[in-house]
Amino acid sequence: MSVLEKIKPASAVPSVPDDMEMLRAAVELTRDISAARADIYWPDMLLSAALGYGAMAGAILAPSLPLALACAAVAVLALYRALLFIHELTHIHRTALPGFRTVWNALVGVPLLTPSFMYENVHTLHHARTRYGTAEDPEYLPLALMKPWSLPAFILISALLPIGLLIRAALLVPLGAVVPPLRKLLWERASSLSINPDFRRRPPEGDFARMVHWQEFGTFVWAWALIASTQVLGWRPLLVALAVVSATAVFNQIRTLVAHLWENDGEAMTVTAQYLDSVNVPPPGIWSEFWAPVGLRYHALHHLLPSMPYHSLAEAHRRLASRLGTGSTYALANYPGLFPLVGRLARSTMLRGR
Repeated sequence: MSVLEKIKPASAVPSVPDDMEMLRAAVELTRDISAARADIYWPDMLLSAALGYGAMAGAILAPSLPLALACAAVAVLALYRALLFIHELTHIHRTALPGFRTVWNALVGVPLLTPSFMYENVHTLHHARTRYGTAEDPEYLPLALMKPWSLPAFILISALLPIGLLIRAALLVPLGAVVPPLRKLLWERASSLSINPDFRRRPPEGDFARMVHWQEFGTFVWAWALIASTQVLGWRPLLVALAVVSATAVFNQIRTLVAHLWENDGEAMTVTAQYLDSVNVPPPGIWSEFWAPVGLRYHALHHLLPSMPYHSLAEAHRRLASRLGTGSTYALANYPGLFPLVGRLARSTMLRGR
């Protein structure tokens, strides 16, 4: 029987009891690798951003279409990796990497119109013990239980994200500053990287509210700088940049599509059930590092150890797999690659459509 066939059906997932041996091992075996290392985070983020922007410039300036496409492909992969450090920012302690959040926002978050407030204080709700997979989870949709058209719609809508972000930053944010009802609606419905359409975000408070203010102001200034640049440089640079960011958003949406099995119908789940509804794509496959970088190929393990830095997840996986073995609960969340997972999800929606 294959690993895919061993997973319990959706109706049984919430009732899976916690595997205490696995949960204890996850903590005990990884204490010595739980600290974020500045000598890994900084070079990785900075080099990814530099390569991404350099390749984007190459795509804009390239004298031929093949070269422009090649540069654009590199830009998508590099900026995708740089952008996904937003996930790390939500989990690492604020004092762990001094200055990292500020520099990331200045180099990546604001220029890509996706500042860290869009994920901070939102993604952690996805990890809350009683929220995961429920209607209060901003990052969960029971895609496996939905109709077949929902999958292509889920992916295609992400292609419009950069245009939506530009409109939000350039027009809706300043309008919201003078129209309180619009400001409230914008914050509740369009200030987070969430996929649950029923999610309503609570108002920011304290230091976080001040951080939001400055990040919003930065995206507003940058958005109008981009628009104004078309009067000097023409539309080509902006259109190429939007295309690169659009492809990056689609790439990320495909990864999101297989980050979980999406089989929960709204019930609260045990930690082990949450783990089994999530996905690891460990080695020996190498392509997962491109479509699920910055540790996201170990997404199920991440749900066991949310604060584990991305550079330690491979070693944590090796230790747990070695300790618990191939017949363990831990092994059930390991999958061979992207396409088998997409196929599984598509088959599930097809069954729902009949």
